[in-house]
Amino acid sequence: MSETSPKLRAEMEGIPTYKPGKPAAAGGPVAYKLSSNENPYPPLPGVLETVTAAACNFNRYPDMACSGLMNELSERFGVPLSHLATGTGSVGVAQQLIQATSGPGDEVIYAWRSFEAYPIITQISGATSVQVPLTSGDVHDLDAMADAITDRTRLIFVCNPNNPTGTVVRRAELERFLDRVPGDVLVVLDEAYREFIRDPEVPDGVGLYRDRPNVCVLRTFSKAYGLAGLRVGFAIAYEPVAAALRKTAVPFGVSQLAQEAAIASLRAEDELLGRVGSLVCERTRVVDGLRAQGWTVPETQANFVWLRLGERTVPFAEVCEQAGVVIRPFPGEGVRVTVGETEANDIFLKVAEGFRKEL
Repeated sequence: MSETSPKLRAEMEGIPTYKPGKPAAAGGPVAYKLSSNENPYPPLPGVLETVTAAACNFNRYPDMACSGLMNELSERFGVPLSHLATGTGSVGVAQQLIQATSGPGDEVIYAWRSFEAYPIITQISGATSVQVPLTSGDVHDLDAMADAITDRTRLIFVCNPNNPTGTVVRRAELERFLDRVPGDVLVVLDEAYREFIRDPEVPDGVGLYRDRPNVCVLRTFSKAYGLAGLRVGFAIAYEPVAAALRKTAVPFGVSQLAQEAAIASLRAEDELLGRVGSLVCERTRVVDGLRAQGWTVPETQANFVWLRLGERTVPFAEVCEQAGVVIRPFPGEGVRVTVGETEANDIFLKVAEGFRKEL
């Protein structure tokens, strides 16, 4: 047998592996999963019934154009159909954006730490990552990001709220940044957690896109809408960008079940916003509780909190797991903890209090 192996692209060497949130151990002591920023609530009323009915036809290919969902999104956001594209979650659309804009010799700018998929999908395309450190307050340093733009820059990600820190950039600073970005560089406003924002100074990216052809807005049904397991996201962008996204999409990537569930979820938005409001109240309770214990917690506008723990990150995550909650550690940096069920949040707060006293 030959000792040689198929030649792969050099870019495949050293690509970091995406690390999903650790699941709760089946049958073990762990009861709650606070590691993946999932919505703890079950599907919205009517959504499960819609998906069940759609399942009767999964021997057929889905609507490749996602026509029903595209029409619903067009009406919901007041944008032309030609300015929309769908994909397998917002991360799938993000990868399509890089495929459409960036290759060897090109640069992709994003804050760090930010969404851990950015370096992966950038390296896969053969482009070069330009990581700009967050400020001391764990916020995007937009001035430094603008300074990092070169004639090789093709795409910039602005994750707002930022994952994993939950911090935001506000209207004045974001508009000032966008004014500095050349018109031929695409700025992607990744708004996966948009529905959880309560700060009125944080702009809706859709409003910014309307008069800026180089702005693209990413959204997902995985977080607030509770459809993480169905993988459906979308982008709003001017026609050249949206058309490129449709060209780079995996054919039939968004299942019919996902399409129907997303439509039903949009139509149940009033109930959705009620659930999101409950999670925001829990978020406030968790943040206030942590600060009362003496923790430094960045202001979060997402459905999670960030604790910068440095070398104590992994021990803290281990103590949480032993107590019954799984959280997301970033070794050497900190932990991201999803706001979940009240009972899970209570366990987490109790663990944090005990850990703090031992420092």
